Amino acid sequence: MCRSLRYCISHCLYTAMTRLEEVNREVNMHSSVRYLGYLARINLLVAICLGLYVRWEKTADSLILVIFILGLFVLGIASILYYYFSMEAASLSLSNLWFGFLLGLLCFLDNTPFKKDVKEEVTKYLLLTSIVLRILCALVERICGCVRHRPTLLTTVEFLELVGFAIASTIMLVEKSVSVILLVVGLAMLIIDLRMKSFLAIPNLVIFGVLLFFSSLETPQNPIAFACFFICLITDPFLDIYFSGLSVTERWKPYLYRGRICRRFSVIFIGLIELTFFILSAFKLGNPYLWYFVIPGFSIFGIFWMVCHIIFLITLWGFHTKLNDCHKVYYTHRADNNSLDRVMASKGMRHFCLISEQLVFFSLLATAILGAVSWQPTNGIFLSMFLIVLPLESMAHGLFHELGNCLGGTCVGYAVVIPTNFCSPDGQPTLLPPDHVQELNLRSTGMLNAIQRFFAYHMIETYGCDYSTSGFSLDTLHSKLKAFLELRTTDGPRHDTYVLYYSGHTHGTGEWALAGGDTLRLDTLLEWWREKNGSFCSRLIIVLDNENSIPWVKEVRKINDQYIAVQGAEMTKVVDLEEADPAQLGDFTRDWVEYNCNANSNISWTEKGRAVKAVYGVSKRWSDYTLHLPTGSDVAKHWMLYFPRITYPLVHLANWLCGLNLFWICKACFRCLKRLKMRWFLPAVLDTGQGFKLVKS
Repeated sequence: MCRSLRYCISHCLYTAMTRLEEVNREVNMHSSVRYLGYLARINLLVAICLGLYVRWEKTADSLILVIFILGLFVLGIASILYYYFSMEAASLSLSNLWFGFLLGLLCFLDNTPFKKDVKEEVTKYLLLTSIVLRILCALVERICGCVRHRPTLLTTVEFLELVGFAIASTIMLVEKSVSVILLVVGLAMLIIDLRMKSFLAIPNLVIFGVLLFFSSLETPQNPIAFACFFICLITDPFLDIYFSGLSVTERWKPYLYRGRICRRFSVIFIGLIELTFFILSAFKLGNPYLWYFVIPGFSIFGIFWMVCHIIFLITLWGFHTKLNDCHKVYYTHRADNNSLDRVMASKGMRHFCLISEQLVFFSLLATAILGAVSWQPTNGIFLSMFLIVLPLESMAHGLFHELGNCLGGTCVGYAVVIPTNFCSPDGQPTLLPPDHVQELNLRSTGMLNAIQRFFAYHMIETYGCDYSTSGFSLDTLHSKLKAFLELRTTDGPRHDTYVLYYSGHTHGTGEWALAGGDTLRLDTLLEWWREKNGSFCSRLIIVLDNENSIPWVKEVRKINDQYIAVQGAEMTKVVDLEEADPAQLGDFTRDWVEYNCNANSNISWTEKGRAVKAVYGVSKRWSDYTLHLPTGSDVAKHWMLYFPRITYPLVHLANWLCGLNLFWICKACFRCLKRLKMRWFLPAVLDTGQGFKLVKS
């Protein structure tokens, strides 16, 4: 007894000490990373103080001494607020603002007379050390998992340091100060561009870095200090391109979830920035040098730029109009845990973004060409505006590119429930005995509620949920399915996915038993589908809750020319009714809907002894399926819907861009591998890309 008690106590102590060591190890690691950050900050503070001291010592300018003492005083106040009053936010805000301001002074104060001074050399090496420590600290933080990424455009630290740096530039002449302030705005746009992981963010970073060395940008007297400021701000968003795990809508959340008025004003603000850039570009016409090249070039490409940017602004305005519609639906169905991604997918935002991506690319191309034609290396304001416009258009292109790739396609659904449970030998549906009618009605109502819940949860547009106790004739069902299969989105193209649900009578071969002795075979349904689908690449997913779905599951695997999937159920025969309840129609629907609509459901399709098992089959080309890409006619319809007729000639250019397929060999090989995988190793759970899954037991 004592030995057992001693063993239990020792085991508990060992477990507690092991856990304590793990916690201490984590705390020590986090503390080490934090101290490394403090070291980088203190090193930068020493460099700033030494640099300002050298400038005061060599110039005897009393203003520098006053600012230097005031800076130390402000940092002292920040320390007091932090340690004695626990006002962490106010303390850090104050210190970051002054860090940016003092580092800006260090950049813009002339150091030419004492460049070779020992203290100035020490300042330079301290700044270089700060750069290395800052990069090392940011990298170690991310490798050790000490950074918690949150959706934001600019952090408070970045914003305040940028503001402080811009304020410091006011010590220069007005024109130079305006150039630097605009450059700071461009740097802020670049930081946001990197943090949003825009497709063209890295090229923008390279262009920005190259142009910083132009003297017209007033890159300061102390390039090392400016490099320190630039690199320290860029490090975090640059590393987050790899380390950040936020999704597209999470990264863009501060913008996508902004109020409608604010987003509308942002479009107007972008328009004013673009107009300012165009006016500054026109200043090139006043330069007589190479006038025979500049004037014709500006006239041609200026018109092209204006047309492209009218399209650009209309595209942004149309995007926000559709986004406002998505917000209305999102806030209406917020209680159903529907995400904005799913709402945007159901509203056809993906199709809009894919076309808009190409249009914004033309705007970027036009800006690059106009900038090259009207290049003004001595005009710092022009170059700064150029560095503002490029990241702005890059962000718009990145937003449309990312949403076009990540959003699901549109989906429409139709359900047919015929609540009779037996067929006569000639195939006619027969009504149940009166004592079973109430049970049948409850079960059928449950199926209808479940499938309606499924459609609503996954934002599937509902064509209808038909319920009939007497069955449907073939003509009636044909007319309904014909109307369902030819449905289109509000923008014109067909839906990406059509979901057809059926629960009712079937024959042993899987044929649907209809009223009047008629039947619906899979071949007939596919013939109707081919007639309506034509050359489009939409998918048809058939969900069956009946006793004879296996034949259709097997037959669909032989189809070679369409994207068809059949999700069926297999009802096991229970020998001893006392041990388990027999499987009934509706059981599979209940479980399948719960599995697809509740992330916390504990339904296991591979569980032994299940009364209802799941089975599915897909056509041979199912793995080749990609969501509908805009065709030439789609682009033309989009153009006619949103843009004035004067811009129509650009349709041909957009169509040409759509037709480019530079990696067709790689895609063909990848397609073959996916086909082999689906044929030989059919997954137990198949994600349809619409938010729900097909399953097999």
